Amino acid sequence: MILHQHHDSIASTRECSCTSTNRNRYFLAGHASKQISRSNVLAARYRALCSRRWTWRKLVGLTRCLIKSERTSVTGHMLTTRALLLVFAASTAASTTAADWPQILGPHRNGVSSEAALTWASDSPRITWETNIGQGFAGPAVVANRVYVFHRVADQERIEAFDRQTGKSLWRTDFPAYYRGGVNPDTGPRCVPLVTQNRIVVFGAGGDLHCVAADDGKKLWSRELYEELDGKEGYFGAGSSPIAVDQTVIVNVGGSPSACLVALDLASGQIKWKAGDDDASYSSPILFGDANGTTLVCAVARLNMFLFEPNSGKIVASSPFGKRGPTVNAASPVRIGDNRVFLTASYGIGGQLLQFDRTAEPLKTIWANDESLSSQYNTPIEHDGFLYGIHGREDVGTADLVCVKTDLGQIAWKEAEFGVAHLLRVGDTCLALKLDGTIVAFAANAQQFQPQGSYALPAGTYRALPAYADGMLFVRSEKKLYSVQIGD
Repeated sequence: MILHQHHDSIASTRECSCTSTNRNRYFLAGHASKQISRSNVLAARYRALCSRRWTWRKLVGLTRCLIKSERTSVTGHMLTTRALLLVFAASTAASTTAADWPQILGPHRNGVSSEAALTWASDSPRITWETNIGQGFAGPAVVANRVYVFHRVADQERIEAFDRQTGKSLWRTDFPAYYRGGVNPDTGPRCVPLVTQNRIVVFGAGGDLHCVAADDGKKLWSRELYEELDGKEGYFGAGSSPIAVDQTVIVNVGGSPSACLVALDLASGQIKWKAGDDDASYSSPILFGDANGTTLVCAVARLNMFLFEPNSGKIVASSPFGKRGPTVNAASPVRIGDNRVFLTASYGIGGQLLQFDRTAEPLKTIWANDESLSSQYNTPIEHDGFLYGIHGREDVGTADLVCVKTDLGQIAWKEAEFGVAHLLRVGDTCLALKLDGTIVAFAANAQQFQPQGSYALPAGTYRALPAYADGMLFVRSEKKLYSVQIGD
């Protein structure tokens, strides 16, 4: 059933705090002709602002330039500051920037930043702000000048927006929380917020899906998916973060009948289709696209991996993955090119590289073993033909950081007893966030483990996935949200 639904139009504005900059630094050049029209100037500036080469720091720097002057002269024409700010607001509302981290594992759900490089801060990393938050293991999402966090306070699951520069709370929206805990006593949400098309979609630990407006947190719609479709909470509650494909939100629900995967309309919350017979997992779906414009979604459920069409739910291919008993599938699939996918789990399941042709079953197994890269819940990172990931478990034995040749499954190097850690990559630098809050930077170097620096966060447990945006790492412990300056 739909609990809340509103059809009001949404107009988004972005708060920003700026640093001083040269007034002319970001102005367009090359428009010397006095014949250029006012509309052409606005259009040109709009295109520049929308360019993905612009980071958020540059955009807010431009805003300060505009605020400082009453009027701005461009090629002989006078453009009011107000007009330029309107263009700026429109551009930031229209799309995310290269420095955003709008969903689980970043802009492409692969743990890789869109930014070209990371230089370890010359004065060492430092915490720029911190704030108290409630229960949960849901990592933050970052879009423009906001950090979105999904957490639990008392008997409410809360979506909260914080100012990215200061940590100030901008708005908060609460929903009743019904999850009572499982193997882990924490009762907060596990799924990273999904920010798309000026909406935020969150999946609560009890199986409730909510959608709110990104600018002010206004409730748009909610669905009690576990209640409606007989989903099961499993060992730790609902834990598969939703994915968006155009106007469709897809969730790993594990419902019945044939409701393992459920697609909903982003605008209304209405169910579009249901597919697959399996229970839910703690792994989050990813996208596959090719040069022909064909899009498939890859999702790992409790005992199977599915490749399916997002518009119809038609399952193109599937492969057994997982095993019964006290096990979980928690790492997300890793896309390898246009037609290969790497899957990994612990508990004797192991890692495997599969290849598909998009039209026929069964999938081809390139390699499979339990010795190279078997991760309990951390998703590996792929770079230049090698996988970097955690082999082992948090609760049993030890966990190693390994580098594995992607197409062969051979270990290139191993850093023994590194411990479980979430990984992400910025350019040729990998960042590992360990469970105890230690941040380790190391080179994405297939020849050897090459550490570049480390930093210890305050004592705590850092189980949630981090978010990286424009030189800043946003992490949460069981009690705090931190903004950490990593890069210069």
